[in-house]
Amino acid sequence: MKTALIIRHVPREGVAGFRAPIEAAGYVIDRVDVIDPEFHAVDLVAPDLVVMMGGPMGVYEQETYPWIRCQLGRLAKRLEAERPTLGVCFGAQMMAAALGAEVYAGPAKEIGFGPIRIHVEESPLRHLADVPVLHWHGDTFTRPEGTEVLASSELYPHQAFRRGPNLLALQFHAEMGEDERFEDWIAQDFEYLAAAGHCQKELRAAHDTHGPGAVAAGRAMIAEWLAGLSA
Repeated sequence: MKTALIIRHVPREGVAGFRAPIEAAGYVIDRVDVIDPEFHAVDLVAPDLVVMMGGPMGVYEQETYPWIRCQLGRLAKRLEAERPTLGVCFGAQMMAAALGAEVYAGPAKEIGFGPIRIHVEESPLRHLADVPVLHWHGDTFTRPEGTEVLASSELYPHQAFRRGPNLLALQFHAEMGEDERFEDWIAQDFEYLAAAGHCQKELRAAHDTHGPGAVAAGRAMIAEWLAGLSA
């Protein structure tokens, strides 16, 4: 039996559309929230797969969120062991930091559905070519040493990276587009959206138009990545 551990940094950012390909690949999924009292004791090296989702916090806010430092230390051990790990948005930034990169505020908030530029055509991200995917972030990071940048956008040069076949980090949200929690994103990030000049109606319309295609492409990407993992 293969095990997959999903780490949620906030309840509204779960595995969403990626659940189907993970389960189809034979993984039994478990989940832990960083606010769980026992999170500090969870072994992050043991699971066959770890998936870290997004969150509104920054990796550099360790005084406000003490669990970040705790998680980074255990994550670094997992990445050093080349254990299969997927990071999404804040999860990708955590992977970058655990690999020694600097995480910092980006030039502007990147929000809404938009394309990414694929740099490595033979990577699993090939499924996302010309597919608008959801962006919802304002932080970025330097390229971690020894990694390969897979994609970029107009505002952010580091939209995805990998190290070998087992470590994959995605700054964007190809898992979102059919999940009802999108309404929670809009409601709970209202001030964030307003500051970035976005309206709820516009985002909902884009979600209805692009969401299903983005999730289908995202599932194909994850399925191919999982199939290519090394033991």
